[in-house]
Amino acid sequence: MSDDATITVGENADADRYEIHVDGALGGFAQYVRRNGRTYFVHTEIDPAFGGRGLGGQLVKAALDSERAAERPIVPLCPFVKAFVERHPAYQDLVDGRIVAAIDD
Repeated sequence: MSDDATITVGENADADRYEIHVDGALGGFAQYVRRNGRTYFVHTEIDPAFGGRGLGGQLVKAALDSERAAERPIVPLCPFVKAFVERHPAYQDLVDGRIVAAIDD
């Protein structure tokens, strides 16, 4: 991936996921399930060919920004999304703590 690569992130609602593309090629995705007004992030995957370039963080940031704009709380079941939220306090208010607490019990 060159420094001038075109990176885009968008929601593919038909596939229930956010996707990141690099120069038009699918670089990865964050899969979700929506229930009762919440978005449950269940799996995030970056193609190994694009690994180590920070695409996962860019993908999750864009996905969470989109969820914030839609005023939907999130439940980070995916370890990558959970770790991202823990490292970035500005996103912690998006987490539905009641659901997370019930899952952790």
